[in-house]
Amino acid sequence: MLKTIGIVVAALLGGLLIFAATKPDTFTIQRSASIKASPEALYAQISDFHRWADWSPYDKLDPAMKKTYRGAESGVGAIYEWEGSDKVGQGNMEIVEAVPGAKVVTKLNFVKPFQANNVAEFTLETKGDTTHVTWAMRGPNSYMSKVMCIFIDMDKMVGKDFETGLGNLKALAEK
Repeated sequence: MLKTIGIVVAALLGGLLIFAATKPDTFTIQRSASIKASPEALYAQISDFHRWADWSPYDKLDPAMKKTYRGAESGVGAIYEWEGSDKVGQGNMEIVEAVPGAKVVTKLNFVKPFQANNVAEFTLETKGDTTHVTWAMRGPNSYMSKVMCIFIDMDKMVGKDFETGLGNLKALAEK
């Protein structure tokens, strides 16, 4: 009986590991919002890490987190490092591309609770009297991430944070 249970457990585990291997090698998480504000006003909020505390959902998860700013004041070359509770972990971001009123691209590096190197991108498109803001993150999907994604929906988890951040940005810009 124990041998049969062992074989069934091994087969299930093997099946899960094979299923994980079929997951994509990259991921993208993306959310959008329409905000009644100029793209220039929104760009000013996004391209200056000093202003992220006003709208970023991650700053609100750990108000006591240690923040360090280096490099340029805003735009290309601006660097933001953080270290906080388990909710926010440790990492850094650097703005690597900035097109005023149109786009901000960051290299996003997580150190804790896990290592990851991703790209986050904000795009701004004028549509009448509103600006359509898209917040996206993309990166490699390691084998361990593929296994985790069988049990945890990262798109829903991180996407919820992006929705909150865009909602905060909308409330800030429209007041």
